Amino acid sequence: MSIIQHRGGGLILLSFVIALLLHMLALPEWAEALRPDWIALVLIYWCIALPERVGVGVGWIAGLMLDVANGALLGQNALTLAIVAYLALRLHQRLRLFPIWQQAVSVLLLVLLHLMLTLWIKGSVDQSTVTWAYWLSALTSSLLWPVVFLTLRGLRRGYRVR
Repeated sequence: MSIIQHRGGGLILLSFVIALLLHMLALPEWAEALRPDWIALVLIYWCIALPERVGVGVGWIAGLMLDVANGALLGQNALTLAIVAYLALRLHQRLRLFPIWQQAVSVLLLVLLHLMLTLWIKGSVDQSTVTWAYWLSALTSSLLWPVVFLTLRGLRRGYRVR
């Protein structure tokens, strides 16, 4: 019986830190609605690639980081990203088999769910002032999924993250 060593925890953490920095990057006002949901993309990738290491707890912590960075209601993004992580974990075996364009459609649906749950939470505390542009980040996230997937997969294989 062999013991599998876990490697690459630093790379996983670094990818979440970079995603948070990309989320906080200043953009012009016209491009703000087009900002992809970087943290959700990274979370979905790691849940699919390493479901035994990255899961609901990591989604919760990533959501708390996002709440603090946004100054949002504490736990709002934590709850929604934990749900996204749970669904990605439940579907990870299917998602691995999909071609990358079908994965992008699945990512679109998961990010839309994240946005809908966030909107529902904001609406329950009377903070919902949303226009149609609110939903554009799901589209840009799904369009950038192949880039994120191929980049993180290359890093995971290059550094032999298990």
